[in-house]
Amino acid sequence: MLILCAVAATAFPSVSAPQKKGTVLDVKTSISDNNIVYPESFEADTRKMLEGWYMKNYMATDDRYKREGDTRNDDKTIRERLAKLPTVIEMPYNQIVRSYIDRYTQKGREQVTVLLGLSHYYLPIFEQALEERGLPLELKYLPVIESGLDPNAVSRHGATGLWQFMIATAKGLGMEVNSLVDERRDPYLSSKKAAQYLSDLYATYGDWSLAIAAYNCGPGAVNKAIRRAGGDPRQHDFWSIYNYLTPETRGYVPMFIAANYVMNYYPQHNISPVIPTKPLITDTLQISDRVHLKQISAVLDIPVDELRVLNPQFRADIVPGSPERSYTLVLPSQQVHAYLMSENAIKAHDAAKYARRENVEPGETPMLADNTIPVSVADTDPEDSSLPVAAASASKGVRTVTHKVKPGESLASIAQTYSVTPEQIKSWNSLRRNAVRTGQLLRINTASGEGETETLTADANVTAESSTRASQPAAPAAPVKSSASKTKTAKAKTPATTSHKIKNGESLSSISKKYGVSIADLKKANGMTNDNLSAGKTLKIPAKSSAGSTKSSGKKSTKKRRRR
Repeated sequence: MLILCAVAATAFPSVSAPQKKGTVLDVKTSISDNNIVYPESFEADTRKMLEGWYMKNYMATDDRYKREGDTRNDDKTIRERLAKLPTVIEMPYNQIVRSYIDRYTQKGREQVTVLLGLSHYYLPIFEQALEERGLPLELKYLPVIESGLDPNAVSRHGATGLWQFMIATAKGLGMEVNSLVDERRDPYLSSKKAAQYLSDLYATYGDWSLAIAAYNCGPGAVNKAIRRAGGDPRQHDFWSIYNYLTPETRGYVPMFIAANYVMNYYPQHNISPVIPTKPLITDTLQISDRVHLKQISAVLDIPVDELRVLNPQFRADIVPGSPERSYTLVLPSQQVHAYLMSENAIKAHDAAKYARRENVEPGETPMLADNTIPVSVADTDPEDSSLPVAAASASKGVRTVTHKVKPGESLASIAQTYSVTPEQIKSWNSLRRNAVRTGQLLRINTASGEGETETLTADANVTAESSTRASQPAAPAAPVKSSASKTKTAKAKTPATTSHKIKNGESLSSISKKYGVSIADLKKANGMTNDNLSAGKTLKIPAKSSAGSTKSSGKKSTKKRRRR
């Protein structure tokens, strides 16, 4: 809707009207225009709309509009059909109205097919909003000419939505427009606001043709045209001020009449009827939590494209609900109860992926919506370059692995690799956030296929290739005499540890038996002065025996242990 459009300073010479002063009825039936400007809605990508999710899943069309051309309909026939429409608003016939009807029924045949399909879903919404205000129901065809029934339509002037509101007009009517929510795209809310605005315009002019024209270019432009036309302002209608309007606004009322005609008489022009293959019945919920449409899609098994069709107002697929502000979510009616029953599961699904960070520390790498980390992050961390790339220890079937984060990895992908959860990795490494950085070392406890208590150590130059060789059997190494320098190197290596999260009812005794270590070693490793434990706390579990690491020495001995 072009609320801010300029008005021509003089009459446009391309418009012809009777030279003698006639009645309003004479003007509206005999006026003609050889310089008709067709609206942007006629330029819609019809093929893209026809292949849209709703059209593919709920509608079935045939190609009659292609196989059979437009029928011959003389002026008298069309005039009579318009007169038979059950409307309050006048539907006069003239050469300008005929030009728009021909545009729909000849060049725009495929577009009419799409409009008929979309109308099954949108027209009931429009009718309800108009009925609540007591307005003529034929106004439901205004979005046909405004947006081509596309809730995401944006004009070159910035008018948006089914009813093509400009931002200033929308905000003046109390609609929210920001980066996350654009209520101009909301079929339900925008229809109510459009009905409110039309009602106010009719109260101003007392004539529906003027009110409809003002909806297009604003009351200021209409008022100026009335003043230029002269005479008693109360005696004017759209047709009497036609010459004083801009070309874009001149075609608005004739096009509205043409839309009413074609949406009712399309069969008489061999345009394919559009048949719903299944009904799309919806219901609404008030959401006061921040939730992503993909979370809803995953838990309720609803295609995300369907959620977008039903909720086009959420521009970034985010419902930004809060205790202070709730939002209306439209769902297929059979899924509303499922949402209520699964609300907690929906909010918890991939919560870390869709969480909004409230505190960020310098150097922190964000987790993206697809669980990845930007690959532009440096591959290594200089501070960690001297640390082991990977280290593992096995104790009673539990193995601790030190994982170095690679470019593109995230907590979720790393957890999936080791069959653990992101929350466990955060607990083992005392992480407060979901973000990880390339080169960061993470301690991960994972199940081991062996029940041994060997300590396996990999030094800094261990590669993926050597890790593969580590799983292959190796020939026994020849004994090596110990030396002072080799013993000193061996002592520098510390036994690997694992972690245990204390559960209700557990004691030091039960934990020591589970991991095969002494209570004294447990207390020493955790700096404990008593035997008291707190559920939820994490204990460091030392290796069962550290003797092996102090006795082992020599380069060959180290290789032998790694290969085991």
